[in-house]
Amino acid sequence: MIQIINLGVKIPGFISKTILKQNLKSLAIKEGKILKDISVVFTDDEYLLEVNKQYLNHDYYTDVITFDYSVFPSVSGDIMISLDRVKDNAESLSVSFEEELFRVIFHGLLHLCGYKDKSPSDEALMRKKENEYLNFFVSRETK
Repeated sequence: MIQIINLGVKIPGFISKTILKQNLKSLAIKEGKILKDISVVFTDDEYLLEVNKQYLNHDYYTDVITFDYSVFPSVSGDIMISLDRVKDNAESLSVSFEEELFRVIFHGLLHLCGYKDKSPSDEALMRKKENEYLNFFVSRETK
């Protein structure tokens, strides 16, 4: 089951919960995974900062935190996203808010599928996969 949750923020109007759920299922299938329980949580900077401090001992803002509960080959977890941070990142990267938000959503699910981004080579592969799924799922008009 996929849940789309908002905590203290309004889910952007361009997000269709039905289509987002279909896209997440399709991404998992393309990665050879079985999608089980996923929560995509939209929130703000302050809430995600508190989560970052409490659970990861990090005292800084971030756009996405992923909690992985997967048991191979199934994919389960929470993808928590700060809409504030995504908006700021979109502006600084000169991309649309929609494109950046989908990139971050896919980034979170790719983590649950086993992709990492700590080393330069892992990060390059993660970016390649993000771009692949952006091109596949998100209309080119948003770019």
